[in-house]
Amino acid sequence: MKGSAKRAAAPFALAAMACVAAALPQGPLAAQGGVTTAAREWPDVVRTSAYVPVRDGTRLAVNVYRPAQGGVAEAAPLPVIFAFTPYRARFRDKDGGIEELALNDRLALRSLIRAGYVVATADIRGKGASFGHRRGFQDRTEAMDGHDLVEWLARQPFSTGKVGMIGCSYLGGTTFHTASTAPPALKAVFVGASDLDKYAFVRRGGIPAQFNTRPDEPPEVDLASVPVDADADGSLLRAAVAEHSANTPMAALWYGMPYRDSISAFTGNAFWEEVGIYNYLDAIRRAGIATYFWSNWQDEPTAQALLSAANLAGSRFLAGPGSHCVPPPGFDFTGEIIRYFDLHLKGAANGMDKAPRATYWVEGLDGAGGYARADRLPGEGSRAQAWYPGGERSGTARSANDGSLMPGSAAAKRGSDRFTVDYALPDPEYFAFWAKPMDAHGLSYTSAPLDAPLRLEGFPVAHLAVSADRTDAQVFVYLDQVDRAGKAEVVAFGRLALAHRMEGKAPYETMGLPFHPGRKADVRPVRPGQVVNLAIDMTPVARVVPEGARLRLTIAGADPRQRNLAEIRQAAMAQGGPPVITVHYGAGRGTRLDLPVAK
Repeated sequence: MKGSAKRAAAPFALAAMACVAAALPQGPLAAQGGVTTAAREWPDVVRTSAYVPVRDGTRLAVNVYRPAQGGVAEAAPLPVIFAFTPYRARFRDKDGGIEELALNDRLALRSLIRAGYVVATADIRGKGASFGHRRGFQDRTEAMDGHDLVEWLARQPFSTGKVGMIGCSYLGGTTFHTASTAPPALKAVFVGASDLDKYAFVRRGGIPAQFNTRPDEPPEVDLASVPVDADADGSLLRAAVAEHSANTPMAALWYGMPYRDSISAFTGNAFWEEVGIYNYLDAIRRAGIATYFWSNWQDEPTAQALLSAANLAGSRFLAGPGSHCVPPPGFDFTGEIIRYFDLHLKGAANGMDKAPRATYWVEGLDGAGGYARADRLPGEGSRAQAWYPGGERSGTARSANDGSLMPGSAAAKRGSDRFTVDYALPDPEYFAFWAKPMDAHGLSYTSAPLDAPLRLEGFPVAHLAVSADRTDAQVFVYLDQVDRAGKAEVVAFGRLALAHRMEGKAPYETMGLPFHPGRKADVRPVRPGQVVNLAIDMTPVARVVPEGARLRLTIAGADPRQRNLAEIRQAAMAQGGPPVITVHYGAGRGTRLDLPVAK
């Protein structure tokens, strides 16, 4: 593998690692209700694999793992847990060893087999060992493929007819989209780090960021899949991978649809609407499918996971302190998953149905951090506390950190600050799931040290009055916590293009957040120098900011995680140089930061 092929394979390896790497050790906090596993355990596994045709005849590679003792599979029917992946359910690593999604415990799959579940994994069409080609990322074809496989699994002699699904990241999406087709056999889903509104996630505020815009993998990646049992010479695998050359390129698909109602050149329809799962929530509700949403605070999809839970009454929510798809440390994650499926697939009276709806990490709780449990989602019941940039200046010359941030109306004096967008940004990690402080690359406004702890739960919202020297510009906002020693960490961030500032009524519950429709008719360029108001909702937080720490609001015009940053810079230079953005603050201008203060 050489040159561009090697670079294209790198993101796959990282994404696969995010789905199948070893689980973190579980900490002392037990999940609510019952024992961790069933009274009986099955120590062994019997695996089979085969091609299963879906409704249009496309053959998908399916692996079935049955609980066993002494190498003999359990004869009695058992419930089934299904995971549907684009990252190869079985493949050979660079050393020739076989990696298997079902035998890893990051998503508790190995433990579920041990606890008396049949676990099935499958490659989506156009990926891994499956035939066909992918029309679009998590489209309705893929959703119906999931539907057909769920129903096929339910009909097998090893199955009780009850199926659950689990996944995180892309696998969370296949789980959520399959649920939206309401297969009769699907009773419960555990959805990690997926989205409710793909346009608002991938092109948030009209700006595509890092997720889903990476290059596609070369054929060598899928050719490393392990052939199904009947494909002894690998000829079927090679034939399947040959069909993948017709896959729609994912980055080009997303970049080619700037508006919510854009017609994709690849799919020929308003594809954002097709993959907006908010359009299918009624099907999940009518089917009575139990839903559990999980994501971690230092992960951009957490906002979408929280909104998903808010839109499906009775759904459960979990947030840990870590990054993308990392099992929450200090929490019995495996036990929680098993108890959840035991309740809904086995009818176990384990108390989970009576447990609080939400479990989430609160950074800084009791001075260190800990889990909170509540019947309300984090942010429900919080009140907005306004903080204002401006006020007393630390000097006459503008520097990166010379602005103040004050609560209440103390910063009522009118003023403005101007900055030139900085494109000379540090190279991020290829999968930079979380932002880093940007105070050296834009305007910053910093509070005095807090005289008492401040508990934040929910979504900060930045309201900005801004102008630019051109018809459009991108605005990024970051909320930092700065400790006594001056060390800063980003706790929330958001983004919005000036032309996408128009707000409208959302087609789903937004927990009170501003909604930017992003349809072509809603996009309004600005006149150079025109002052416009932006409402930028930021990623959610749950933390206690300690006494003595400071809060900092940073406003920038670019982010190092933008994969198309070079093209953006080139376009700006063609217009005479980087944009110059001015922030206007003070009485009557509406610039403020609303912090979600827990009651």
